[in-house]
Amino acid sequence: MTTDTNPLYSEEEKMLAGKKYDGFDPHLASLRTQTRQRVARLSHMRSSPSQYAAAVRDLLGSVSDDNAVIETPVYFDYGRNTHVGKRFYMHAMCVILDSGRVDIGHDVVLGPGVQVYTPQHPLDLVARATKVVTAPSVSIGNNVLVGEGAIILPGVRIGDGVTVDAGSVVTKDVPNNVAVAGNPARIIKHL
Repeated sequence: MTTDTNPLYSEEEKMLAGKKYDGFDPHLASLRTQTRQRVARLSHMRSSPSQYAAAVRDLLGSVSDDNAVIETPVYFDYGRNTHVGKRFYMHAMCVILDSGRVDIGHDVVLGPGVQVYTPQHPLDLVARATKVVTAPSVSIGNNVLVGEGAIILPGVRIGDGVTVDAGSVVTKDVPNNVAVAGNPARIIKHL
């Protein structure tokens, strides 16, 4: 299935550009399979610091230092569309559906079961049946704590110095230096 009349753009290029793309494209499916293999390799390397750092770098698009920790099991769509800053820590059972770019700043902690989504499916039933989606990017600033089970939806920007309480669903941008909680997440405190 093609989602664009210009055959010069692959589905991957359209996905990364935030355009409509076919999520069932065979090349994209192959990339997701390769990512699952890299995640499995990562979990086996945890006891060897030098090999572990290399496995994290192999999984993600970019890593600012060798101190990034990703506790398995975890799930990424592609891994390489996720970029993390210094001293990144991701607890077990997290999911990052990084069809679009995910930028995560320095000193960020993702608690257990955090979910970050970039794929966005159409609300219209006819459009949804075409299996065409978009993937707005997500950005998480520096010094951010995302509590257990929180969900960050497509296109959200979270500022610096933010705390996202456990179980929150972040549906819109969050400014710097606040705590948010709830579904949908709302500012509960200025930090």
